Amino acid sequence: MFTGLIEDLGTLLDIRTATNQACLTVETRLPMAELSLGDSIAVNGACLTVTSFGDGVFSADVSPETLKCTTLGHLTRGVRVNLERAMRLSDRLGGHLVTGHIDGRARIIERRMDGNAWRFKFLTETAVNAFLVTKGSVSIDGISLTVNEVFENTFSLVIIPLTLAKTTLQDRKVGDDVNVETDLIGKYVARFLRNGAAGEPQGVTMDLLAKNGFL
Repeated sequence: MFTGLIEDLGTLLDIRTATNQACLTVETRLPMAELSLGDSIAVNGACLTVTSFGDGVFSADVSPETLKCTTLGHLTRGVRVNLERAMRLSDRLGGHLVTGHIDGRARIIERRMDGNAWRFKFLTETAVNAFLVTKGSVSIDGISLTVNEVFENTFSLVIIPLTLAKTTLQDRKVGDDVNVETDLIGKYVARFLRNGAAGEPQGVTMDLLAKNGFL
């Protein structure tokens, strides 16, 4: 589990790809003394497992499922990536609950100044947009952000200068793809509303509302 607060901008030193798999090697300022084999690190929002580390670098394997759902397979050597280690239960939750399990990708279709901030607009699949709500939370390349507006297959965000400066959003331009993880709680609520509780009829019915004290 992560918070969506980026700890470091790493640099991709190497990416080795084979059929439906890849291995990333990332240079980072994260403290190596605090890493262990098997630790989870979110790389551009995707939860990966540390397979080796040392001297300011770590490596992680990327599974076929992760390659299919994320932008990791399209990264090139030298690009910067957002990094966050898994949260401790004692940590402040400054962002929101982020699992590192990417729901899909979105494409930047607009980037412009708006006062002292930047406004980004994204095109994405309607299935992903279904879990976005205005003023709700979303993770873009691992960054915890607040949704500004939601439409049928687009949504927008307003990025303050500090967030832009400390994340890869400063490098993003129109036409770039990003990883999207929608809010975990919202997905559970949507599933409950769609399927009903265990043993109940599918969906929300008047009987279900009455039984649970809403009527």
